[in-house]
Amino acid sequence: MNESVINQVSDTALMAAAYRAIETDRPNAMFHDPLAAKLAGEQGRKIIGSLPKQAFIGGWTVVIRTRIIDDFIQDAIAEGVDTILNLGAGLDTRPYRMELPKSLRWIEVDYPHVIELKEIRLSGETPRCRVERVRLDLADVTARRTFLDEVAAQSKRVLVLTEAVTPYLSEDAVASLGADLRSHESIRYWVADYFSPASYEYRRRSGMSQAMKNAPFLFEPKDYFGFFAQIGWKPKETRYFAIEAERLHRPAPFPLPIRLAMRILGLFASLARRR
Repeated sequence: MNESVINQVSDTALMAAAYRAIETDRPNAMFHDPLAAKLAGEQGRKIIGSLPKQAFIGGWTVVIRTRIIDDFIQDAIAEGVDTILNLGAGLDTRPYRMELPKSLRWIEVDYPHVIELKEIRLSGETPRCRVERVRLDLADVTARRTFLDEVAAQSKRVLVLTEAVTPYLSEDAVASLGADLRSHESIRYWVADYFSPASYEYRRRSGMSQAMKNAPFLFEPKDYFGFFAQIGWKPKETRYFAIEAERLHRPAPFPLPIRLAMRILGLFASLARRR
């Protein structure tokens, strides 16, 4: 395994953009992100090249997750959402590549250096809706609450997106953020990542956790859905990667021996284990 070149959490945005660029070049791509390669740059490609071979599943999850969230956003807009609040937006380009109402307000929040990089590399590009970018460290609770107060007061129906953000936060930090979001009536939806206990274990066994030691996963509640229920959030819809991948005809790219072993083990595993 090569030495990891992920030095901080924000570097994962370059990695995700590189994976989206690879997907865009596929003949059967599930989405087209023509700006992803420009945003990822050479550093994004280097990060992917530094990951262990067993971490191949990571690119697949980025692609499936991207498609799932695209669908969530379109459904929310159809239900009257007028503002998308993308916290920890990274190098997401949905305002440029999706069919969106021109009146939609899209707010991107991230560290100053991420926003600066994005604005430089997207200079000259035109978004399809109203885009605003805010330089803010979400860990600054006072500044975050002031900002959320302003957004909530100016919007009727808000969808909050924290794509690949909550896993890097502590349970206390996620609880604090969730409570802040829940305190505003106009904030109706929150798109958050779900990782099963088995997926965390796979990360550790595959070497992915070691490769990302400078950007470790911290959020690992014993009862994921119970955790969110305690801070006032209940699931509206949950989509699982394996089920979505089957629907989209894009199964996980496990090598043939692993697929065969999983199929055989599945015949003898308990119902709970198969789930």
